[in-house]
Parts: sequence; C-alpha cells; structure tokens
Amino acid sequence: MRPPYPPPSERSAELRRRFADEARAERPDLSALCLLVGAAADGELDEAGIDLAQVELDELAGRLPFRPGGPRSWAVSLRELLGDRCGFRGAPVDYQRLESSLLHQVLRRRRGLPILLSVVWMEVARRAGAPVYGVALPGHFVVGFGPPEEQVLADPFDGGRVLSGGDADVLVAGATGASLDPSMLVPAEPLEVVQRILNNVRAWAAARPERSDVSLWAVELALALPSHPARLRYERAQLLVQRGDFVLGAGELEAYAEVVGAVDEAAAAKVRQQAHAARAMLN
Repeated sequence: MRPPYPPPSERSAELRRRFADEARAERPDLSALCLLVGAAADGELDEAGIDLAQVELDELAGRLPFRPGGPRSWAVSLRELLGDRCGFRGAPVDYQRLESSLLHQVLRRRRGLPILLSVVWMEVARRAGAPVYGVALPGHFVVGFGPPEEQVLADPFDGGRVLSGGDADVLVAGATGASLDPSMLVPAEPLEVVQRILNNVRAWAAARPERSDVSLWAVELALALPSHPARLRYERAQLLVQRGDFVLGAGELEAYAEVVGAVDEAAAAKVRQQAHAARAMLN
C-alpha cells in the first residue's frame, strides 16, 4: 500500500489554521482534531472523506443499545459492537504503520494504535450518551466508563476487553516497570489525547529519516496547540534545515536562540552557531 503523503502547501496551511482554531475552541472536538491530523498526513483525504468518517462514527453509535445500564454494561456493549462484530483491534505490526495513527484509516482498516482505537471507542460511545473518557496509562491508552468510584476500564487494542482490577497494574508495569498510581486513571482531556497522538507520529517519523515530511507536519500541528514545549520550535527549525530550507530554518534557529538566551546564554550561542552554519550552506 502506498504510504500517505501530505497535501500541497496551500491545503496544508489551511488545515493547520483549522486545526489551531479547533484546538482553541471552548470545547475542542476530538474527532474533528483527529481527522484534521489525518488530512494533514494524507493528501487523499478531502472534505467529503472527513464528512464520511464523521457519518461512520454516527452510524456506529446508532447501532448501540439504548442506555444499556451502568459503566460495565456500556463497556460490554462497546466491546460487543466494535470489537466482536466490527473487528476493531490492534496488533504489534500496527506500530510500524503511519496509518495506525490516522483516524480515517483506522475506521477503514479496523486496525490502529491503542490511542486511536480508544478515540473510536470514545467518539462512538459519546455519541450514544455513554459516560466515557480516555485514560492515558503510561505506554498504553485505554478508555474509562463511569465516575471514579464505579470506574470500568476497557482496552480497545485488545478488542475492547473489559479490564479486571489487576489488569491495569499489569499494563503499567509492562510499560514502565512501576506500579499503577491512582493519578494515572484520571480522564484525559481532548488536547492531551491529540498531543499524545502527535508525539506518536513524531516518534514513528524519527525512526524513518526519509519521512521528514511527516516529522514536519506533526511538529507544525503540535505547535498549533495552545500549550506546547518551546523546544518544538527548535525541532521545526532543524527539520527545515534538514529539508533544504536553509534561510527559513536559520531564521527559526535565531528566533529560538533569542528565547533560550533569556535563561541559558551558552545554549543560545550554540543555536546561533547552528543558524550560521545553515546560512553558510547557501554559499
């Protein structure tokens, strides 16, 4: 299968503007943000494709039982529909595919990373009125249903398996070697979910230097979030230089050096040297 490539520059700029607007909305729409990420990654995803993905989420929600009961009943109903009947789940090989981080592709393939499968679970359940939210366990995203005192967890990567009391501890221990802390079970906000998705994309691209195009759009979308690490500006500047845009990259490095210089002049001096070296590549 042909790997997805970003759309032309004008379309990419429009998508970044829409992504920034949605991220700054009073109540950011998680599915809209994820589909804008998909459109930034895949030039073949047009407006009709975005609309069709939203319609599919609506249709899936319409297939759930009406108010099946408490948190466990919701979790079981989602597992029966999405995991058992529709075949949504993940496998180790999905970590090697960029499509596993793109919502429209996950809806098409019924495969994806834990966090994208969790987005499907959350968006379908939310439309049906379920008390659902994401739970950002270290190394493995799951979904939660109900208030803290009645919380039920499910693992969409495992077809929506409802987790027992010790299952979450095993997942955390497997990812970090540490024990589960109650603070890990709090609901994740939509922007936190999107930031984690973009982090996954950047990690995928970092292992594939030939896909610096993916690194660039992922960094640019992350910079459009209301809260982001300042070092992302440095990462973007390095990518611009790597991709041969020496003038713009040097300018970005110099701007970052001004920010860093307020707290660490030695580090700023190194960044300015990098900017000078980038400009020298034009000669």
